[in-house]
Amino acid sequence: MRLVIGSDHAGWSLKATVVEHLTALGHDVSDVGCFDHTPVDFPDIAQLVASEIVAGRVERGILVCGTGVGASIASNKIKGIRAAVCHDVHSAHQSVEHDDVNVMCLGAQIVGAWLAKDLIDAFLGAQFATDEDFRRRVAKLHALEDSANA
Repeated sequence: MRLVIGSDHAGWSLKATVVEHLTALGHDVSDVGCFDHTPVDFPDIAQLVASEIVAGRVERGILVCGTGVGASIASNKIKGIRAAVCHDVHSAHQSVEHDDVNVMCLGAQIVGAWLAKDLIDAFLGAQFATDEDFRRRVAKLHALEDSANA
């Protein structure tokens, strides 16, 4: 799968483990930064990750910040992005299956490397369900997004 990853300075150390894991799984990973512990604002990185998805260059994205919350908020401001903070395996899987999430946000201060790998496996192993209820709800999310940007 073609993926994009980004982090702010608070997520930088966990991002290295995530990239290593994704590469070992055989994924094509584009890293949009940051590349060291120098402070960077998470909205800037979220925009870089989102632009790769919206342009169709990648299928999904992963953002790592301190808690995952800021990255999720920033990502969800961008049309075409459905981001979720995932700190448990069930949410990582179900966010894709039920809500067609295309960006998983992780908190480096919340999850360790071991759990992050399990979350990634669940997120990437999930597919959007064919159930009409889920498709109807995601269509309503698109409608909300369109009305907010009109």
